[in-house]
Amino acid sequence: MIKVFVMNTCPDCESIEMQVKHDSRFELIDIGKHIRNLKHFLKLRDSLPAFDKVKKRGAVGVPCFLLDDGTITFSPEDLGLKSDLESIGARCNLDGSGC
Repeated sequence: MIKVFVMNTCPDCESIEMQVKHDSRFELIDIGKHIRNLKHFLKLRDSLPAFDKVKKRGAVGVPCFLLDDGTITFSPEDLGLKSDLESIGARCNLDGSGC
């Protein structure tokens, strides 16, 4: 099962959530819903090199997709999904830019 890390206040996550919420291949994990979810995400973010570029840009790194083999991707298109950024909103960075 593909774990999808999202946050309900993230504009980029909204479209992803709508696309995967009824698809049994995906497990939605809202990092803002429970501290357990946030800790799981931060453990990945702090330890995996896949997040290095994301952190350098000042981005949080959601939505992100954790595949069964441990691979991380930030591209919905890799999984046959649409990113739909234009209709939902711009990417939000930690400094508040892009929101």
